Amino acid sequence: MASEVGNLLQTAKCDEGKIREVLAKARELKGLDAADVAALCQIGSPDLAEALFETARTVKEQIYGHRMVLFAPLYISNVCGNDCTYCAFRSTNKGLVRTALDMDGIRRETLELVRQGHKRLLMVAGEGYSAAKGGFNYVLDAIRAVYDVTEKHGHIRRLNVNLAPLTVDEFKLLKDASIGTYQLFQETYHRETYAAVHLSGKKRDFDWRVTAFDRAMQAGIDDVGMGVLFGLHDWRFEILSMMQHIQHLEDVFGVGCHTISVPRMEPADGSDLSMAPPAAVSDADFKKIIAILRLAVPYTGIILSTRESTAIRRECYALGVSQISAGSRTNPGGYSEGEDANAHAAGQFQLGDHRSLEEVIADLAESGFIPSFCTACYRLGRTGQDFMDLAKPGLIKLKCDPNAVTTFQEYLIDYAKEETRCAGEAAIDCELDKMGTKARRNAEKMLSHIKAGKRDVFC
Repeated sequence: MASEVGNLLQTAKCDEGKIREVLAKARELKGLDAADVAALCQIGSPDLAEALFETARTVKEQIYGHRMVLFAPLYISNVCGNDCTYCAFRSTNKGLVRTALDMDGIRRETLELVRQGHKRLLMVAGEGYSAAKGGFNYVLDAIRAVYDVTEKHGHIRRLNVNLAPLTVDEFKLLKDASIGTYQLFQETYHRETYAAVHLSGKKRDFDWRVTAFDRAMQAGIDDVGMGVLFGLHDWRFEILSMMQHIQHLEDVFGVGCHTISVPRMEPADGSDLSMAPPAAVSDADFKKIIAILRLAVPYTGIILSTRESTAIRRECYALGVSQISAGSRTNPGGYSEGEDANAHAAGQFQLGDHRSLEEVIADLAESGFIPSFCTACYRLGRTGQDFMDLAKPGLIKLKCDPNAVTTFQEYLIDYAKEETRCAGEAAIDCELDKMGTKARRNAEKMLSHIKAGKRDVFC
């Protein structure tokens, strides 16, 4: 409830003793309650902020090690019936070039991403599935089109989807289409702000949106990803509200969300609001958001998009981020057509990181991270509670670490330039040295298969 969140924020104080007590609790890797999170939200001094960041680095290292999962968004349509004042896709933006890719167009986009080396995508579509396109079947056809694309060793092994709220029956169809994660952002949990920025369309219904995960889980989808658009309302309120939402899912369905995304509002064509966010989040507070979330829900993935600049992304990796997009385009057709003037006008928002997938990978490897294209858990059914049962005692690292280096080795052999390959193989050697005996044995066995020409090897 919003009143409970408000009370927590009003009563929480920046008490150094309390904050250090919470940070010590966070190191136990059992998560934090709402009062703990409210206390961390009050941190203002540089010393306490650094203590927060150091704790987040420690927790992230213990659970995720040096793995960094990579993906790309695949925008199939910017046709939308909603008037969201922060978005270029808003229905009243008459200057936007509207596009809904047909199946051949979706295959072309997918093929371009496969040729870059991607194995995991996030499908995104505006809320406007016209009858002429088949209504909701357009989405189901698009999913099949993505999975149909294969070239040499490459294909998409996991497709996540970011789609408008559905009915239970539609969610069942989505699950049958073999999606990975169902992702949906509430944008803001503050009802008054929500009403002020969603002027018309189906998205104006706050309750229909906030209950979407309930319907998804009722339909059998146990892997969901949530988020808010930071910049619409006080970030402290949003974090605590999101914690309430996660707790609700855990109470009712036994498992919370698998990922949390942390987008900040960025300039968008046709949106005056996006040029001056009403609750703009500074870089310093943005890093606090990531660190606090890492401590509050230590086993939940945190996703950082290319909205952020290269510099900020580098600073945030170690604070808790476990998944990043790379080489992104936010307009339908952007990968196969290129980033020309029309493509820019059709994008959802302005990007901060314009680097290619390979440039991001080279940077990660040189910084001591292992870029991962692993999709094993989703394909072996290690989702929802099954994933948490392995993650909380630390057993998932026996799977994730070997799978990360083998999928990275695949990329290096099949797609990387010589300079990137050298940096990547050096990073793999360093990672092998840090593994326990069992994990290293598994990794070396799978690596030998990859180097011998086999692909899609995982445990």
